[in-house]
Amino acid sequence: MKQIWLHSVRFYIKLGLFFYFKKIKVVNAENIPKDKPVLFLSNHQNALLDALLIATKCGRFSYFLTRASVFKNPIISKLLKSLCMLPVYRIRDGWSNLTNNHSIFNSCTTLLHQNEAVVVFPEGSHNLNRTVRPLSRGFTRIVFDTFEKYPETDLQLVPVGLNFINAKNFVDSTSIYFGEPIAAKSFVSDNRNAAVMKLKLSIQSQISKLTTHIPTEGYEQTIKKLDALNMDYLDPIEINKCIASDFKDCEAKPKSHIKWIRSIFKFLLIINILPPYLVWKFIAQPKIKEIEFTSTFRFAIAITLVPLYVLIFVFVLFALFGIKTAMLYLFCVLGLALFAVKL
Repeated sequence: MKQIWLHSVRFYIKLGLFFYFKKIKVVNAENIPKDKPVLFLSNHQNALLDALLIATKCGRFSYFLTRASVFKNPIISKLLKSLCMLPVYRIRDGWSNLTNNHSIFNSCTTLLHQNEAVVVFPEGSHNLNRTVRPLSRGFTRIVFDTFEKYPETDLQLVPVGLNFINAKNFVDSTSIYFGEPIAAKSFVSDNRNAAVMKLKLSIQSQISKLTTHIPTEGYEQTIKKLDALNMDYLDPIEINKCIASDFKDCEAKPKSHIKWIRSIFKFLLIINILPPYLVWKFIAQPKIKEIEFTSTFRFAIAITLVPLYVLIFVFVLFALFGIKTAMLYLFCVLGLALFAVKL
């Protein structure tokens, strides 16, 4: 039953992401080991959408370490755990709760020993800035604890770079770059502290190559220059090369001239799903305290309230005017959604 549930949810999330993003570009997913334990290590910009993108595009069912604060509601907690999400506690969750991480990390070592896949966002928090921040030690503890308990584990580390054109906006596009698998055993040494530092720096360097990494110093000026050139944020290798050359090795991209057409379809779509849109605009969006959660909450409404409203309206039209009118409305809404998102 669990596999049926996970397959069903993944299919539905995939469908939702297809209608939410204009483009989802996946690079090097074929390099991910299918029969070995894998620890995915990714940058973290876009809250829960980061996890959903990896979950649907990595080709493996994975367990996710997720901030404990989202597990407060008992119903949501049960749902998240059914989706293989494990709560991780931070200092802001209270010092007394930090000891709960021991059992979570132990669970991760066991899962990896069983050739499962685990996803960790080692920056420790999300941030919209296009900068890979220093990594926390948590993921290194999982790595080295695994080898202490199960020395023969062939653990593979896969760095991941998530890239967005504008993470808080709709419509947006994303690219997911999977790095080459790294044998974690190569970092094991007698000096664990030195091994931890070496591992952190190595993974941070790999992630920085897979996503746009803008140094903190002069960040705003760099962003302005990249935007002026209309650089493609879905291609981090090209952008990082441009920044490294001090903008001498950059190729400006032409701007789209059909945005106004997409705006028309977006307006027509909103008219056809007005009640869910009003719930988003005047109830959900004003309650968002962290801007990084904007897309997460918008996507949640898009895959819950929107299809529910459309189905109810289809049944009403069917009852009043017959199947042809109901199906015409349904196909019109789907068509408008495709044009509003994909143009």
